[in-house]
Amino acid sequence: MENTSNQQEKKDPQLWELAQKRASFKSHLATYFVMNAFFWAVWYLNGRNYGNGGWPWPVWPMVGWGIGLVFHYIAAYVAPKENLAEKEYEKLKNKNR
Repeated sequence: MENTSNQQEKKDPQLWELAQKRASFKSHLATYFVMNAFFWAVWYLNGRNYGNGGWPWPVWPMVGWGIGLVFHYIAAYVAPKENLAEKEYEKLKNKNR
């Protein structure tokens, strides 16, 4: 049991937060695929009804949820908060020289 607590104490807090964000994104992505497969199956099994504008209704939750997924990806992989703060700090530091 002591071994586990020693491992937790040695974790870099910034890396741990980034790892949590990335794991959360992967879970979100898996949920997105599973639920959208379910939506499309329901649509298919219920007679493939095309709603307003001729689009299948599962397109709309895919698009809306997909936008949220893109923002989650950006936060986890492209622009983590720590990197943005460090870049801004360096920019201000260089500007004041």
